[in-house]
Amino acid sequence: MHTQRMAVSVSVLALLTLAACGTESGSGSGSGDGSDTVQSDVPVTGVAWSVDSLTVGGKKTEAPEGSRLEIDPKGRAKAGFGCNHISADARVEGDRITFGKPVSTQMACDETTEKAEKAALAAMDGEVTAKLSGEKLTLTTEGGDTIALSEEKPAGLVGTRWAVNTLLSGETATSVPADLPKERVPHLTFGEDGTVHGNSGCNSFHGKAAVKGSTIDFGPPAGTRKMCPEAEMEVERAVLAALDGPATYTIKGSTLTVTSKDGKGIGATAAPAKSESTQEHG
Repeated sequence: MHTQRMAVSVSVLALLTLAACGTESGSGSGSGDGSDTVQSDVPVTGVAWSVDSLTVGGKKTEAPEGSRLEIDPKGRAKAGFGCNHISADARVEGDRITFGKPVSTQMACDETTEKAEKAALAAMDGEVTAKLSGEKLTLTTEGGDTIALSEEKPAGLVGTRWAVNTLLSGETATSVPADLPKERVPHLTFGEDGTVHGNSGCNSFHGKAAVKGSTIDFGPPAGTRKMCPEAEMEVERAVLAALDGPATYTIKGSTLTVTSKDGKGIGATAAPAKSESTQEHG
């Protein structure tokens, strides 16, 4: 699906800070020079938020592991629960965030994920009040529905098992099919010795991955050469295209994005490394 660019007029100050209710600074100076601005300890935009739960119509839904929401500095909110991608424009003013009509990709998901996505679509529509408490953020709609979030700490590139859930091609983002066999879900792990290994969607692979700053220089991968159903082979081709030659990477919370020089890329989520050796080398 094509991600949608949505122009939003928001002040730089409002994007970078969220007014904190109840603080003393800025009460009544009225100088007009910005010195009395109340700022929060934790910014709302540019932060990777982990979604803990959603409460809609009085019914609380625990968010699937890896669920997240982020409002970028350009005024676009993006949320994911392990299946579809949800996006909406977002205007931040003080402790209020106004979401535009959210849009979502249309992948078939498991029941738990589908329930969380429906709750998020309902909550991310219109104006919400944002309340910060340490590293916790609560978004509350006018009707009383809520999204409970926690600030994510960046995962380390090396040693983390990254489960690939998004395939990127320029401005296009496509979800990895949710119905792939468990052993075929693409993933990769970077080693301290400058290597990378994992599964590309059908075959296991390993190769060189020289990390320098925000770039990774991937060497030609080697691995098994099994044939799989076309859907899995299509995912594999997209994954390997992203891990070809020099690429840039970013980590926000538990999400890794790798983009090659030709615009091919992947999005992945940090996951505990479990039984990798039995899955990847065979």
